[in-house]
Amino acid sequence: MPLQNRVDPFGRLVATPARGTMMGNRGGRFHTDDRTLGARRAAGRAWICCELEFKGRRRDVWTRGYTELFYLDEATALAAGARPCFECRRAQAHAFRDAAFGRALRAPEMDRILAAERAAPPRRIAARDVGALPDGAMVAIGAQAYLVLDGALRPWSFAGYGPAVAPLSGDVALLTPPSGVTALRRGYAARLHPTASSPASPDRGAPA
Repeated sequence: MPLQNRVDPFGRLVATPARGTMMGNRGGRFHTDDRTLGARRAAGRAWICCELEFKGRRRDVWTRGYTELFYLDEATALAAGARPCFECRRAQAHAFRDAAFGRALRAPEMDRILAAERAAPPRRIAARDVGALPDGAMVAIGAQAYLVLDGALRPWSFAGYGPAVAPLSGDVALLTPPSGVTALRRGYAARLHPTASSPASPDRGAPA
């Protein structure tokens, strides 16, 4: 049985056999000895996004160390409130910090800001304003998350992204926290799953 270690854009932890392209953790260990979860969903404020491979290290997932988590891609990690790791993704961590905050904050300072943003409800924005969001941001319509890419919305799943949906009306929930949106708007390029580069022809069966 798969472990409950895949993270969706809402920050929820789900058991699924689908594989992610990035790893991460939430500040330490919060799984139990039988490799399940109790009530906790984090061990601290440092929610980070890491490489799957780094310096040849090998880990036994959900054993004595921290609780390893997995993301479809970096856009998913940012939506869930994570930031790049300062060890295995040092260059990206500095680029994210500079773009998001405009100054050389220490990692714990960044984590305090991001923790407060995660605790706030997602901001509602008009659907007509989605096209002005930066590539890599994520929004939600009901229970469905979407990646903003080239002014269109690509439906998210644990397997990847689907075709772009037709124009929407009403309003949507902006899942990516403010610091993540700021970083993306100032040029930070989130690493996307390969399916994001597949044809994005509009799906006219999309929700309105």
